[in-house]
Formats: sequence, structure tokens, C-alpha cells
Amino acid sequence: MSAVTAEYYEFIKKLEENDDKLIANPLEQPVDFEFNNSTCHVCNGYYGPSFGEPVCVTCHAFLYPNFPSFCPNSYYYSEKTDDGDSGNDEPSDLNYSSDRRVNRVCMVPASWWYINSVDSESPEDEASNSGNAASAGASGSGNHSNTNGNGSAHGPDHPDIVDNEEEMPQPLALRPEPLALRPPPCLAHSLQALSTPRPPDNVAPELIAQLPTEVLLGIFSYLDDLSLSACGAVCARWRGLVRARVRAPRWAAFAARRWPLYRPLTNNRDWYKVYQSLVESCFCRNCLVQMCVQAQPPGEESAWRHNRLRIELKMMRNDPPEGIAATPLDARCCHWQASVTGPAGSPYEGGIFYLYIQVPYAYPMSPPVVRFLTRILHPNVSRHGDVGIDSVHHNWSLALTISKVLISIQSLLTDPYTAVCMEPELGEMYVRDRARFESLARRWTWRYAMQDILPY
Repeated sequence: MSAVTAEYYEFIKKLEENDDKLIANPLEQPVDFEFNNSTCHVCNGYYGPSFGEPVCVTCHAFLYPNFPSFCPNSYYYSEKTDDGDSGNDEPSDLNYSSDRRVNRVCMVPASWWYINSVDSESPEDEASNSGNAASAGASGSGNHSNTNGNGSAHGPDHPDIVDNEEEMPQPLALRPEPLALRPPPCLAHSLQALSTPRPPDNVAPELIAQLPTEVLLGIFSYLDDLSLSACGAVCARWRGLVRARVRAPRWAAFAARRWPLYRPLTNNRDWYKVYQSLVESCFCRNCLVQMCVQAQPPGEESAWRHNRLRIELKMMRNDPPEGIAATPLDARCCHWQASVTGPAGSPYEGGIFYLYIQVPYAYPMSPPVVRFLTRILHPNVSRHGDVGIDSVHHNWSLALTISKVLISIQSLLTDPYTAVCMEPELGEMYVRDRARFESLARRWTWRYAMQDILPY
């Protein structure tokens, strides 16, 4: 047992001895510091409520589009003439075959994976149907490996960038697209909704609570896992219906799909609580939806980007940096998930922080977009999860890779840069009251970043 794990369990033991409520889980423990997300911190509620999120939907669509690098005035798209070509530039992809570019990958929509997410199954068929659903989820997200050489559970083994049509992933049987998997609203849709008066609801407030169980189960059958998780948090009745109709193996498959790098250290876990805790540990629900939708950017991939990412992915899998992991979520490697382990000796020790990375088609000329998914108390990480690191904002270089960016972020956890902070309040606390800051950061780590050892 590591020192941080022993300290964690000692912390739980003290809570059980001194607290009248016998708090047995840091997820139920009130924290001493929380960001105020009652209104959008960008527009202060001007564009509507934020529903507890750090940014409202309209500001999120404007400030955090799927691929901000693809702007019409991006200088990466400027074409050079023969007069201005020095002959020392990188070769372009003008001779790269468009047919090969189209046939190289097969995009599998995430909705194909959700087959019979909620169905009526008899107790006798529960085990077999749950196993089929889990295997369907595995085949929809890549080649899953159930165990490694040590017998530990693995997430999906996402396919590398394939080069021929024979290696293309095959789609599963189609089903009507779940509501929550539709792309999040863009800026135009958000502005249209703000400018269009909404007709009043002719539904009695108590009608939803009086809906029969059969009607609710029919509605739940059209929802994806994120929506089912949200329904389970509405009330005790809905939570009971969701838990009764969606079995534990499916929640395990959902967790493996959304968090492929999650590795639990204990057995016999309540996978519904695990999934709920992983969702609640995220900074921004809109970013989580963006990662799940996996929208593709406009344009086409270049051969340079394809080869560069293939080399990076191979090196990361063969010789990963200590405490760092990353895997693509889609066939074109536009969406990645990464995990960074808290450095030893820091208040983040023992925590595993998940990050969401968007790699544009202009990569490596254009830097990736990196955001924290897991909540972390740090002066250089905003309440939305944005990372204030200079290498991906102003000093991007072709020599940098996704692995090096993650190493820089890991080193930032040990040595915050307080001269310019994403959250000035935390920067001032770090400078003036280091002990309080480290205590709060450690509690946040226990609460949000130690999902692999939390008791469920």
C-alpha cells in the first residue's frame, strides 16, 4: 500500500471516528472550497442559465467550438506561390490521393454502439444479454481486450490509423440515434434559440412525477448512457428504474467506452456508482458531451499528420512516459483521452486526472487543444478545465508532441506558475497560504481524482 493510499484511509478512519454522520466516502464529504457556478462566469448569466456548469451553452459554443483551429482566416491554410517558395518548406499534401484519403478510415458513429441499452430482459437471460451488450460495446469502440497478462481489466484497444480498406472497422447494426448523442448546439443554434420566444409549456408540474413506469421505460429506451445517468440523479424513483433495467455489466461497458483509461484497483464494484462518480468528477458536462459525440472537423487529413500521429501513438504505447497515458477515441485520431498521475510529493499524489485532447487536421502545424476533464484545484487550470501552459498557446513548436505536452502538464502540477494564473484567487492562496492551498488541493484529489480506489 502506497503512502498516499495509507494517508487516504487514515483520513477516512478519522472521519468515521469524529463525525456524527460517519462519512465513509469523500464523495459525500463537504469541501471547503468550490467554484461559484450559479451563473456563467463568462457572460454572468446574460445568455441564460448555466445549470451549475462553469460556462453556459451559448458561451461554450462560442468560446470552445469543436475545432477552433479551423477558422477561415487561419494562416495555416494560406497557399504559397512559386515566387514565395524558398524550397525549404515541408512538402504539402497536394499530391496526396483524395481516394486513398477517403478510403483509409471508416468513421463509426457512436450511436451505432448503443444497441438495446435499456430493454426488457428476463432474469434467466440477464447474464447472456448483458454479456452481449458489453461485447457489442466493445466491438463498437474498437477491439477490447478483457484481460492482460496479469489478469487485470483493460479498456478498449482503439484501432490505429489504418492504411487500407481491409483494415477499416466494420459498423454495427443501426439503431435510431439517441437524443443525447446528437451534436451539441452550435453558436448559430444557440443565438436562434435566444432570439426565438419559446411557447409556454402546457404540462402540469406534477405530470412528470405521475407518469407510469411503462411510459418512463419507453422513454429511457431512447436515451444513451449520459442521459440515463442524468435521469438516475433526478429522484429516487427514476434512479430505481434505471438501476433495475440497466444492469451492472452494461454500466461497466459504458465506463470502458467513455473512460478507456480507467483501471479500477478493487473488485466487486458498483459500476453504476462508478459511472456516476466519473461523470460528477468532470469540470464541464458540455466538454464531456463533446468528447462523446466525436464530431469531425471540416477538411481532409494530410499525409503528414497521419504519419506523425502514427509514430507518436506507436512510441506512446511502446515506451510510455511514467504516469502518463493517452489513446485516440476515433478512427481519425481527432479526439483523444489522456491520463496524468499526480506527481509524488505534491498534493495531487495518488490522483489520476483525465484530460480531453482535440487534434486538428492542421496538426502538427497547429497545436492540440487540451482540457482537464477531472476537477483539479490548481492556479493554472481554470474552472472549465483549460490549461494555462505556454507551449500550446503561444510557443507551439513542431518539435513538441502530445506526449511532451502531457509531460509539461504533469510538471506544472509540481511547480505552478503564479505570475499569470487562470484562477487568480487560487494563485493568491498558493502564494500567501500554501498550507491551506495544499490541504484543499489534496481533498479535491481524494474527492475527484481517486476513482480507482474509492469504495463503492
